[in-house]
Amino acid sequence: MPELPEVETSRRGIEPYLVGHTIVHAIVRNGRLRWPVSNEILALSDQLVLSVQRRAKYLLIELKRGWIIIHLGMSGSLRVLPEEIDADKHDHVDLVMDTGKVLRYTDPRRFGAWLWSEDLSASNVLAHLGPEPLGEDFSAAYLFEKSRSKRTPIKPWLMDNKLVVGVGNIYASESLFAAGISPDRAASSLSEEEAGLLVATIKAVLLRSIEQGGTTLRDFLQSDGKPGYFAQELQVYGRAGERCRVCGTPILSKKHAQRSTFYCPTCQH
Repeated sequence: MPELPEVETSRRGIEPYLVGHTIVHAIVRNGRLRWPVSNEILALSDQLVLSVQRRAKYLLIELKRGWIIIHLGMSGSLRVLPEEIDADKHDHVDLVMDTGKVLRYTDPRRFGAWLWSEDLSASNVLAHLGPEPLGEDFSAAYLFEKSRSKRTPIKPWLMDNKLVVGVGNIYASESLFAAGISPDRAASSLSEEEAGLLVATIKAVLLRSIEQGGTTLRDFLQSDGKPGYFAQELQVYGRAGERCRVCGTPILSKKHAQRSTFYCPTCQH
């Protein structure tokens, strides 16, 4: 599943081709995604794009009279292509631009979403989300305060979007390794110093992944069709049985909340 760096990479990739340009119309070949494609998107006509933003793993395309909310789901991707390129089987939605380009949404599993909102503050899918991990609200003091009564293991706790958005499975494992913190520890065991280190590490890991264009895992491609390269820098994720690059101890894997966690039993305490 594309995580925050992949979504941010997509946002940065498509932004120059959309902002300041007009969506002539939308082509919806298959509207049966996770939820049906909103009728307002089906009826789009001559809409100027004001901005392309991101909230958690949602892409937000701002138009004069509302917002297109896009979620990439398990296997979705966006590409900017010349209008004359024929669509393939899994190309479900096109935004046809006045420049002769299209923003094409591809999703083999059809678990993504294309929704409409006139008021983002009233959007059900964006309600109850925690702070952005790269923003100032996600701080050492915030994380330490939130951890005080939590007996939940740190790894799945970090993945709760009500705590902080966008720290998915890959980046939770990688951040905990970089901070030297065991994923099994109760969140309440974090010291103030460890909370500060973990916040700084999460921000650094996410920023590094964004710089590398995201992580190539199965289906993810950037908007220009090129893969992300952060996968080459993964220290623990997906490396069970391989030796830790720091100490040489074999990387272990276990399940937390039905998700695989990867860690070094020597480097993480």
